[in-house]
Amino acid sequence: MTARTAPAGEETAPALAGVAPAVAARLGKLGIRRSFDLVLHLPLRYEDETVCHPIAQAPRGVDTQVEAVVIESDVKYRPRPQLIARLHDPTGELTVRLLHFYPSQRKQFAPGNRLRLCGEIKGGFFGVEMIHPRVRVVSEGAPLPDRLTPVYPTTAGLSQFALRQAVRGAITREALDDTLPEAVRRRLHLPEFAEAIRLLHDPPPDVPPESLEARTHPSWLRIKFDELLAQQISMRLHRARRDTTSAHPLADSGDLGGRLRAALPFALTEAQERTLREIRQDLARRHPMQRLLQGDVGSGKTVVSALAALIAIGNGFQVAVMAPTEILAEQHYLSFRQWLEPLGIRVVWLSGSLGVRDRRSALEAVESGAAAMAVGTHALFQNAVKFPNLALAIIDEQHRFGVHQRLALRLKGANGDELPHQLMMSATPIPRTLAMSYYADLDVSVIDEMPPGRTPVVTKLLSESRREEVLQFVRDTCATGGQAYWVCPLIEESEQLQLATALETHQTLSAAFEGLRVGLVHGRLPAAEKAAVMHAFQQGEVHLLVATTVIEVGVNVPNASLMVIEHAERMGLAQLHQLRGRVGRGAAESACILLYQQPLSETARARLKIIYEHTDGFLIAQKDLELRGPGEILGARQSGTPMLRFADPVLDVSLLESAREVAQAMLRDHPALAERHLDRWLGGREELLRV
Repeated sequence: MTARTAPAGEETAPALAGVAPAVAARLGKLGIRRSFDLVLHLPLRYEDETVCHPIAQAPRGVDTQVEAVVIESDVKYRPRPQLIARLHDPTGELTVRLLHFYPSQRKQFAPGNRLRLCGEIKGGFFGVEMIHPRVRVVSEGAPLPDRLTPVYPTTAGLSQFALRQAVRGAITREALDDTLPEAVRRRLHLPEFAEAIRLLHDPPPDVPPESLEARTHPSWLRIKFDELLAQQISMRLHRARRDTTSAHPLADSGDLGGRLRAALPFALTEAQERTLREIRQDLARRHPMQRLLQGDVGSGKTVVSALAALIAIGNGFQVAVMAPTEILAEQHYLSFRQWLEPLGIRVVWLSGSLGVRDRRSALEAVESGAAAMAVGTHALFQNAVKFPNLALAIIDEQHRFGVHQRLALRLKGANGDELPHQLMMSATPIPRTLAMSYYADLDVSVIDEMPPGRTPVVTKLLSESRREEVLQFVRDTCATGGQAYWVCPLIEESEQLQLATALETHQTLSAAFEGLRVGLVHGRLPAAEKAAVMHAFQQGEVHLLVATTVIEVGVNVPNASLMVIEHAERMGLAQLHQLRGRVGRGAAESACILLYQQPLSETARARLKIIYEHTDGFLIAQKDLELRGPGEILGARQSGTPMLRFADPVLDVSLLESAREVAQAMLRDHPALAERHLDRWLGGREELLRV
C-alpha cells in the first residue's frame, strides 16, 4: 500500500468538482482539499428552523424563530452606530438591534421585507427585542424546512449557505459505500456509513438533539469508530513499512559504556537498566529503532540516552541530540560533554546563536567525522549540517517539534535505503489511552522508578494576599546558602491578562532583597546573556533566578531547593509538574509554592488541587488528559500524528480498543478495504506518519 502525496502547489479546484474557485480557496483554509473532505466536514451543532412562532407566543430566553415584516429601520448612535429595526406580525411587534453590521444587512432590513429571524427574545427598553439574530429574507408562504439545519465549522468569508451547498453536492457525487466488513459492522452494532453520514448532515427533527450534541447517537459512534480505525490502520502500516527499511545494526561491546558507568557517582536504577536493555536490543537489529523513552522529571532519562549513544559511537558512527529550547539543549550539551570527553569523544554544540567562527568550526567537525556527537536545537537539521555517518538521532521533548522538523533530522542520516535509529524522550508521561492511540507505531520504554536520594518536594498553595510570607521564605532560603527560582508566565505587560511579568518582578525582587544577587532569564534574552546568567546560577553566584517558563525543562541545579510560581492558576498541570521538578534534586528539603489569585475558576481550582495532592507524573498526566483533552497533552498539531477530529481517546476508549482489533484483522483479511478506508480518511496525508 503506498501513500498518495499531493505535489506542492497542486491546485485544489479539480478535486472539488462543482465548487467555485473562490469557495475552494476558503475551503482549503479548513483543510478541505478533496470532495470527500466535504463529506467528512461534519456539523458543530444544529438549529431547529422547522417551527416558526408568533411573536406574542414565542418562548423567552431560548433560541426561537419568528417571521415578521420590517416596519422601519435606521442607524442610531448610542454612542456607537447601531442598526435598529422594528418588525411586526399579526400578534405583535419586535425590535431588532445589530451592534455591528454590514451594508448588506441594512438592505435586508429595508421596510416591507419579510424576514425569518432566529435568536433569543428578551425584554428590553424598546419592548421585546432580539440582538444579532440570524436573518433570512423570505417570501410570504415560503415553506419551513422539515429537517434540522446544520451549522458547520467555517472560516472568514465562507458562509453557512455556501458550505451547505458544497457539502450537499459532495454527498451527491461521492460514493458512500461501506469500507467496514458487514460482519464487523453487525457485531459492533454500527449503522451503515451512508446512513450515518446522511443523518448527521441532514437530521430529521425527531432525532434527540442531546444525542447529536453529545455525539452519542449511533451515527456519531460509526463516524468516531471509522476515524479511530483509520488511525490504527495507518499506525500498523507505518510499523510494517519501518520493518522493510534498513539501519546499521549496532552491537554493544560494552567498553565505552562500562567506562562511563565506572566514572558515574551513582548506579543506575533497575528501571534504567531495563529500558537500556530494550534500547540495546533495538539497536542490534537491522531495522531502524523508533522508541519512545518516557520517564518522570528527574528519573534519569539523559544518562540512559548517553549509554545508548556510546553504543553507536563505539561502532564508529555519529549521534545527533536535538532539544526544542536552547536552555534544554545546552544542558544536554554540558552533560554529554562532561560524560563523554573524558572517554576521548568530541561533542560539539550547534545552535542559531553561535558566532560565525564557532559555527564554522562545529560544522567542520561534524562533516569530517571528528565530532562523534552534535548537540543542538533546530539548527541541527539545517542544510549546512552534514553528517557523514549518522546512526542514532536522540530527540528530547519530541512532541514540541513539528513533524517535518523531526523528519528532516532523521533524513540527515539517510544513506540509500538506510535510516538512522531514533530514540525519542519525553518527561510528559503519556496515559495509556493516548499511548494506544497516538503511539501505537512506536516501542515505548518507561522509567517508572526514581533514583535514590531525591528529596520529596513539598507543594504549598498560597493566595496572592500572602506574598509577604513568600518573600520572607525566599529571603531565609537564600540567606542560609540555598537558591530559589521565581517563575512568571509573561515577559511584558498584558492588558488582557494583567499578569505579573518577569521584567517587573525582577526589578521588584532586586529591590526587596538587598545583598542577594537576582538573575533574570526569559525567551527573548540574547543567548549569550541567557547562558551567562544560567552559568552564574549553576555556580551559586546568583541566589534567586527570576524566569519565564523557559526553565520548565532541562535545568539541573541541585542546590536550588525553592520554586515560587506566580499565577499558578493560569498554567497547565504538565507545566506545573515540570517546573516543580526543577527542585528536589539535592539533599536539602525542597518546596514549591504555587501563588494564585482569587477568584479561581472551577478548572483552575481542580488543577491546583491535583498538583497539590499528587506527585506521580503518570497520574497527573491522566488527570490532565481528563481536564484538557489529548490535543494539548501531545503538543496538538505538532505531534505529527493526524489529530482526531471526532473521537476522544478517553471517552471513546471502548471504540478505540475495538478499532485496534479490527485494524489488524482488516489488514490481514481485507487489505483492499483497509486501503480504501485509509484513503477515505487520510487522503494522502498518511506520509506524516513516517516520523
